Amino acid sequence: MLDLLLPPERLGAAMNGENIQLSGLVLLTMLVAPVYTGNILVFPVDGSHWINMKILIEALHAKGHNITVLRASDSWYIEETSSLYTSISLQTTGNFDKDFIKSFIKSLLEIIREGSLWARLKLEKEMWDKSVEMIENERKLIISITGNHELMQSLRDAKYDLFITDPVIVSGVILSHYLKLPLVFNVRWTIQGEGHFAIAPSPLSYVPLPMLELSDRMSFFERVKNIVMYIVTELQIKYFIYPTYNELCKQLLGPDVNYFELFQRADLWLFRVDFIFEFPRPTMPNAVYMGGFHCKPSKALPQHLEDFVQSSGEHGVIIMSLGTFVEQIPYDVADSIAEAFAELPQKVIWRYKGERPSTVGNNTLIMDWIPQNDLLGHPKTRVFVAHGGTNGIQEAIYHGVPIVGFGLVWDQPDNLAKMRVKGVAKNVNFATVDKESFLLTVKEVLHNPSYRENMQRLSRLHRDVPIKPLDNAVFWIEYIIRHGGAAHLRTEAYKMPWYSYHSVDVVLFLLFLLSFIGFTTFVIIRHVCCRLCVKKQSTK
Repeated sequence: MLDLLLPPERLGAAMNGENIQLSGLVLLTMLVAPVYTGNILVFPVDGSHWINMKILIEALHAKGHNITVLRASDSWYIEETSSLYTSISLQTTGNFDKDFIKSFIKSLLEIIREGSLWARLKLEKEMWDKSVEMIENERKLIISITGNHELMQSLRDAKYDLFITDPVIVSGVILSHYLKLPLVFNVRWTIQGEGHFAIAPSPLSYVPLPMLELSDRMSFFERVKNIVMYIVTELQIKYFIYPTYNELCKQLLGPDVNYFELFQRADLWLFRVDFIFEFPRPTMPNAVYMGGFHCKPSKALPQHLEDFVQSSGEHGVIIMSLGTFVEQIPYDVADSIAEAFAELPQKVIWRYKGERPSTVGNNTLIMDWIPQNDLLGHPKTRVFVAHGGTNGIQEAIYHGVPIVGFGLVWDQPDNLAKMRVKGVAKNVNFATVDKESFLLTVKEVLHNPSYRENMQRLSRLHRDVPIKPLDNAVFWIEYIIRHGGAAHLRTEAYKMPWYSYHSVDVVLFLLFLLSFIGFTTFVIIRHVCCRLCVKKQSTK
């Protein structure tokens, strides 16, 4: 009532004063709010997976968290000394054989070009043998770590709040449960396949199995293929992966522990994708999407690169990179690509470590390393020629650059298939690519505006979120630290036997009940009819 007695100018001043006081109170509350800094143990995977994990570590370090990284003494990418974390070097061979992987990819690309089925089968056999060896090495690694009582005691004494790992290998998953720590996954794949298949309902009628290059709108025969391949995959997992890891879990964690249930018990799944990249599908409360979390606005290029880019004029530039593992390609392919580039008016920046092709034109700059994110974010970049890895595709989406893709190994063909469905990429067939076919593909993506328009639409969708993917990931990690886990977000369905999960027992019970009711009704009617017949005959 007092405010109503004040003149307007004094009323406005009083209200302004109250607003200032209120703002000051809010700021003071923010200043004195509790800050949760955690003690975090990280068990990463080497190679390109470490690039993703390091970005997450950087963000957590910036928030004041203390981070310890377990690494193999012969690690490829994971530095022993860093300002971001304290490392514990395990005196054992890591489970990431970079020499084998590089050799495998080099041989695979040569075989694809030759088209030799026998050579391909031999290579697949070699890969199978190597996989068996890697699983055995991982088993030895876990036993070695858990058998080191001094190391285990020091990890327990450190009183970690959280364990973060990449579940593409099992070591971190088993170790987190051995230490009884809340578990967070930085995930796209598990040892068994794409991460969603481990925790979320995955109707095979519209959820395509990875690697099949199918969309979420499958024809009848595509659905048949999807189900058949799912069954084949499950059988391979059952007889190839289950025995070793279940025996290991029995040895370390108890007789009733199933290794796959350890995955399903994880508190939080930080998926390195989103539904701009993936097809829509069922998910779960403890799945958090941070697709493109490594993407960021481009920075200024080094002067020599900026001068080269600017020299392209109105034609712009093409960026080519085939990722971490593909340092070189068969010489005839490299020659054909270089010759095709030489005929384009665009300037080309090509990350390539192989022998320099003899047909390289004056418009092409070949480098051992390129600032890929900064180049993709440059306004003169027109097309990205890529292998189809998740990181590169996410950067292309972020910056709105259409893709010419090769799809060489692993998930790359499937990633590019998703981009083709969305109208932002066109594939090159590595087995048959030559100068003419490559040039035709690049020109189509360059000159057909739909590719760029569709990709820029995806870019707008990707950026139009209430919180940045990396900030969202950090929030949920801190959420787990604050609450000591997130059991309330995790379904307990993994504890159910398969027949209960799929309600087979319920269906059988209902069928039995209906059969019983039907049979009983039939017996009663038959009995009544018989009585009526007997009565009728007796009255004659």
